[in-house]
Amino acid sequence: MIYEQPRCAPAGDLAVEVELGDEMSFDLNFIVHTLAACIREARIAGVVELIPEMASLQVSYEPDAIGYADLVREICRLYADLGDLESLELPSRLYCVPVLYFDPWTRECVEDYRAKIAPKEELDPDLLVRLNGLTDRAHLKRVHSGTEYWVAALGFWPGLCSLMPLDPRARLTAPKYNPPRTWTPKGTIGLGGAITCIYPDQTPGGYQIFARSPMPIWDRLQRLKAFKSSLALFRPGDRVRFVPIDREEYDEIAARVEDGSYEHAYVDYQRFSIRAYHAWVKGLAEAESERAAA
Repeated sequence: MIYEQPRCAPAGDLAVEVELGDEMSFDLNFIVHTLAACIREARIAGVVELIPEMASLQVSYEPDAIGYADLVREICRLYADLGDLESLELPSRLYCVPVLYFDPWTRECVEDYRAKIAPKEELDPDLLVRLNGLTDRAHLKRVHSGTEYWVAALGFWPGLCSLMPLDPRARLTAPKYNPPRTWTPKGTIGLGGAITCIYPDQTPGGYQIFARSPMPIWDRLQRLKAFKSSLALFRPGDRVRFVPIDREEYDEIAARVEDGSYEHAYVDYQRFSIRAYHAWVKGLAEAESERAAA
């Protein structure tokens, strides 16, 4: 559910944890980012940093500039002023991410895990096919690349994005590794629960892995044009579309990334209306019902 009032609690001496609901949904996440935008625009004295997540946000503050109770009061006031959910809009960019599905590097990673850490009866792509009632790997590829994804949160690892599918027909789920992997190739695409992620660097991980992108989403050296203003490519509220490529295209993009000539493909900021999104989803459901009845 989405709470009528924020549930605020101290997060140490210098931050407030603001919980807005107890579900993992697009609507709730949209509200989280709308509230974060309102707090930024309000320029509340003493607010240092905002960290929005799936269903909550953390507000760091300087207690010499504003007290805990006063900050909570301001946050609750802004939340009350948001208005009706259907009226909310946010700026959103759309990034196209080239992806080689069922690549050799994630296969090597899974095989290494099976040999050294824990046996797995199925490779990750085949597990996803079976658990989601798909016909084969090609079907998995079509479904996964057939929707835009919402950047719901950044975190856990610098630049790592949590992505929610915007088309409900493309919703896939998967269990996480137990125990997790000790390494994952940079650029790996993974699925855990109902969330897709792109691993920004070689890191440990627990999502089921089945694809890899040559396009960087994190660059601490800021070599490429897309990273001149930020080390991380994505911002919460952006959208991502995965574009399937073959091995030749993968190698070509990787070479351009290496020599510094690669340019990220994206559509600049547009207004994302939740009213329009809900109408689109409703239209999908009605079309599915008509097909089922025919």
